[in-house]
Amino acid sequence: MEITVIKLGGTEGVDFSAICKDAVELLKHSKKFVFVHGGSAEANALGEGLGTPPKMVTSPSGYTSRYTDRKTLEIFLMAVNGKVNSLLTEQLQMLGVNAFGLCGLDGRLLQAARKESVQSMENGKRKIIRDDYTGKIEKVNSELLMMLLDAGYLPVVAPVAVSERGEALNVDADRAAAMVASALKAENLLLLTAVPGLMKNFPDETTLIRQLPMSQLSAAGEAAQGRMKKKVLGAEEALKGGVSRVIIADGRIQNPISNALAGNGTVIQ
Repeated sequence: MEITVIKLGGTEGVDFSAICKDAVELLKHSKKFVFVHGGSAEANALGEGLGTPPKMVTSPSGYTSRYTDRKTLEIFLMAVNGKVNSLLTEQLQMLGVNAFGLCGLDGRLLQAARKESVQSMENGKRKIIRDDYTGKIEKVNSELLMMLLDAGYLPVVAPVAVSERGEALNVDADRAAAMVASALKAENLLLLTAVPGLMKNFPDETTLIRQLPMSQLSAAGEAAQGRMKKKVLGAEEALKGGVSRVIIADGRIQNPISNALAGNGTVIQ
């Protein structure tokens, strides 16, 4: 069974409807897909509306993530697992695809270790944050996903994991997709985002890197900016986990899955 894991970026501009329509056509040719989605834009908007605007933290190594105290976690669950996951599942159902929306809490699909503390750089000083509900995924319940795939469902996974103690944890969606792809030994991991791929000189789209060997991933990660750093890290983790090919591609266009599978974007293998 050839499986493709598709990460749908949660930033504004990524066209979920175009991705869903493209998936419908490809599913007619016996393709097997797992969707993993983000939801940062929705979580930010809901947080702003509830008077709890998002706070981002940057680690000493330059990775940016959402500071997630308990209140922020509950807002994240409402926005990402509640709204984004349900509306994405609804879109697929309306197109005749029997999508199955779930998150990492369900059936302990994504098991993660809660970080005891998070380091943040603020004004050149290192700060330790201890009330953070974020985690690093350590295990994927691939049996559950295979059961759904074998039964003809398209799993739609929200980036929420479960800790050893059963707590909900916010996890990075790109790295969650990488772990899911690795656990399923997927042929392809597509990271669909609001840019054409990895660029040498962001945001100049004419500097798109079309082919990137795994040996150059570390250097590319250091050169990448903002959220792209996590995508490069996720790509590296997926390839090390047995995924054949990772493609960072444009999720704003028509037929984004077909476009990526045809090798348009940054192909990493």
